[in-house]
Amino acid sequence: MGGDHAPAEPVAGAVLSASELDVEITLVGQEPIVRAALTAAGGDSLLASGRLSIVHADDVIAMDEHAASAARSKPNSSLVVATTIVKEGRTDAIVTAGHSGAAMAAALFTLGRIRSVERPALATYFPTIGGRCIVLDIGANADCRPTYLAQFAVMGDAFARLTLGLDQPRIGLLSNGEEESKGNQVTREAHQLLRGLGLHFVGNVEGKDIPAGIADVVVSDGFSGNVAIKMAEGMAKLCFDLVRREASRSLPTKLGGLLMRPAFRGVRKHLDYEEYGGAILLGVDGVVVVAHGRSNARAIRSAVRVAAQCAAGGIIDRIRDGIQSSLSALPRG
Repeated sequence: MGGDHAPAEPVAGAVLSASELDVEITLVGQEPIVRAALTAAGGDSLLASGRLSIVHADDVIAMDEHAASAARSKPNSSLVVATTIVKEGRTDAIVTAGHSGAAMAAALFTLGRIRSVERPALATYFPTIGGRCIVLDIGANADCRPTYLAQFAVMGDAFARLTLGLDQPRIGLLSNGEEESKGNQVTREAHQLLRGLGLHFVGNVEGKDIPAGIADVVVSDGFSGNVAIKMAEGMAKLCFDLVRREASRSLPTKLGGLLMRPAFRGVRKHLDYEEYGGAILLGVDGVVVVAHGRSNARAIRSAVRVAAQCAAGGIIDRIRDGIQSSLSALPRG
């Protein structure tokens, strides 16, 4: 029921997922509206076969509502009901394009945190010259302590091992300089903690290093991470808009643009958020993927793919084991 194009695009994404992935989808929302969207998306046969099902929820959390208050006061909202059926073991993961703050609040209230995790973090994929990396936190924690950042590194390491297939992910700490002495006090203290965790810590990385692929996991506080991600999204759009404008200025540039169109399509696909599926909330005791609010059906399918991979690969147990093994190196608070 959430997202800029709900319910049509989330439901269409569910139909794509149930058709193309090895998953079963439960749609949570106001049933009459969901059924109508499902029929429009051609998903009635999937409903009849059991690949899709519907769980009714009376309420919807609107985008302008206060996240924590809405999650507490609307137990029958689609977000809270969806999180509850994960808690009950009726489903393995939740994917939502709705109110991200309410999704995080519902996850914390209903699923709780993995034991010894001080703060959950939102992690997302980011395109690099060689493929993609993982950036966390991108918005769950504007203010962080050094121990939070160290735990983010442990969780990011587990996520990269599972979803990127890496045996020893390179962990970088976002800062304003490569030198160990750079950064604010929190960053400098986190740097010392990361050195003692037994991870493949490559040191500080600057914003320009993220797309260069210097690290497989980039650790940041939620404020800086969110700014970096959104700045990069804006720059990518600016570059494509400028190329499109310049390519239409004259006949030679138009012809050149036609010749370069296949290359531009490849670049766009590499940078396209629809290929990455949004952000996963690492550190809560359940798989929660928060897709972009503007997600279309393809983006929803990508988010479902990430959720299914994490559920099947045991991401919760991987994080639990990683946090427990690192406790001796991490002072509480």
